[in-house]
Amino acid sequence: MDNSNRIYGYWRIVMWSGAAVLLSLPALAMRFFPDAGVNWTREDFLVMTVMLLVACIAIEIGARVSNSLPYRAGVIVAVGTGFVTFWVNGAVGMIQDEGNPANLVFLAVLGIAVAGALAARLASPGMALTMLAAGGAQALIALYVAVAGLDTGYTAILIGLFALPWLLSAGLFHLAVRRQRLARG
Repeated sequence: MDNSNRIYGYWRIVMWSGAAVLLSLPALAMRFFPDAGVNWTREDFLVMTVMLLVACIAIEIGARVSNSLPYRAGVIVAVGTGFVTFWVNGAVGMIQDEGNPANLVFLAVLGIAVAGALAARLASPGMALTMLAAGGAQALIALYVAVAGLDTGYTAILIGLFALPWLLSAGLFHLAVRRQRLARG
C-alpha cells in the first residue's frame, strides 16, 4: 500500500514551515547579527516571498495530480531544482557574476521545464521527457561553458552538476509511469 498521502501531509507541513523559516533567516541575521553582512531590502524580501510562494504552490498543484510517491517526489525535485537554479543565478550568477548576460541562458532551462510541464499537462510520461530535456539542456550549457572558456573548468563542472537533479526528477517520473502500467496489469 502506498503511504503517499500521509507522507505528503507531513511534507506539506515541512514545506510551508521551511519556507517561512527560510524567509525569516535574513531578518533574524540582520537583527541579531549585524556584522554578518546580511543586508536585505524590502525588494529582496518581496522577491524571495514570491519565489517561495510560486515554488510551494507549484508543488501543491503537482502533488494533486497523482497520489504516486515517485510522481510527487519528481515534482518536489523538479520544483526545488528550478527554485535553486533561479535563486543562485539571481544572487551570484552561475557564469562569472550575476550581471553577466550569459546567465540568461539558464532561463531557457527553466522555460523548458515549465513549458514542457504545461504541454504534458503534468502527465507522467511527458514530465519524464521534459525533465530529461531540462537536464540535457543544463548539461549542454556546462559543456559549452567549458569548451568556450566562458568561465573556469570548476564552474563548468558545478553547472553540469545542476543537471543531476533534473535527471533524477526525470527518473522519478519514469518510475511513476512504470508503476501506473504495472497497476493497470
